[in-house]
Amino acid sequence: MTMTQTATTTLGSTKFDLSAIQAALREHKFDGWLFYDHHYRDPLAYRILGLGEDLHVTRRWFYFIPAQGEPKKLVHRIESGRLDTLPGTKAVYSSWQELEAEVTALTSGATKIAMQYSPRNAIMYVSMVDAGTVEMVRGLGKEIVSSADLVSLFEAVLNDDQIATHYAAQKKIDAVLAAGWQEIGQQVRSHGGTHEFAMVEWLSKAMRREGIVWEHGPNVSSGANAADSHYEPTAENSKPIRKDDFVLIDIWGKLDRPDSCYYDITWTGVVDREPTPREQMVFETVRNARDAAANAVQHAFATKTPIAGWQADDAARGVIRQAGLADWFTHRTGHNIGPVLHGNGANLDNLETHDERLILPRTCFSVEPGLYFPGEFGIRSEINMITQPGKAEVTGRIQTELVRI
Repeated sequence: MTMTQTATTTLGSTKFDLSAIQAALREHKFDGWLFYDHHYRDPLAYRILGLGEDLHVTRRWFYFIPAQGEPKKLVHRIESGRLDTLPGTKAVYSSWQELEAEVTALTSGATKIAMQYSPRNAIMYVSMVDAGTVEMVRGLGKEIVSSADLVSLFEAVLNDDQIATHYAAQKKIDAVLAAGWQEIGQQVRSHGGTHEFAMVEWLSKAMRREGIVWEHGPNVSSGANAADSHYEPTAENSKPIRKDDFVLIDIWGKLDRPDSCYYDITWTGVVDREPTPREQMVFETVRNARDAAANAVQHAFATKTPIAGWQADDAARGVIRQAGLADWFTHRTGHNIGPVLHGNGANLDNLETHDERLILPRTCFSVEPGLYFPGEFGIRSEINMITQPGKAEVTGRIQTELVRI
């Protein structure tokens, strides 16, 4: 089917806006965006193009969106209808020789082409195209550039309704967490304690009552288990929570409706005692690092200064490095948040990756530095932020001191 540049197609809740993509290509000074897939290797392509997840795809397809003009499709003859919902002219192939010749025709007149590629796999979240396909397209005399910022624009930017769902989840989850701390205190004082998995089940039931859904989790860690940043308690390994223990709770969820946006937070506290000087020092360092990253983003948006994910990470990491604790901060500062918990926008990261993607307006992300001391305890303080043109704000309660349970 052939449509004009201003056409849009909607499949389910996903809207493919050709005119918006072409405007973004012109702004980035790219000649076009080449989408490619085989056996669902690139889920980004299916979401951005609104193709859904129920196509039976066993042969390679290409879809080229030029900065100006009509898109072009290339599909195998035995799966010739796979891209029929998209605008543009269609070519077909059977042999690999035909495929390469048609890719040449598909990209004719274009030199600088975006693909789901990242130099040196620096941002692996967007590196979906295999090296051989990149080699083939480069062999046609094309300059392949990363689509990372384009993916952020069309995957991570939230609409008004999605932003509203984030705040609705925030209110519910903040209340559940506050009640969870009280439940731990009551169990300790009435029954001598509880245990991690029991609290996971308690928090889960409380969220279900509020209409919240989530992926695996939540996480409740007692004592030395808090030093494992990805610890997951089970009925078999659950550790007791008693008087004098240190407790970390990481909890996340979203409204049970299509395209709602997650809310994701981590708090820490101590049971029926005051923090030790070491716990207090570590908490203050983590809190200050968190606030440094948040302040860097807020200042950048207030002054209309572009800021990349790695720069916000550096702001937090600098505080921890100055405190002499850099070796115990073993993960990125934050991740993009959207309808999936770990979204496809910029992460706050200059450790695991050098994330050069810009933090865009109307995106959501976590800020969650942490320090982890094996055999002792770990402290992470996680907030969420949403950006708007000219401002960035924290969306929920902000922990300023260790919880006294």
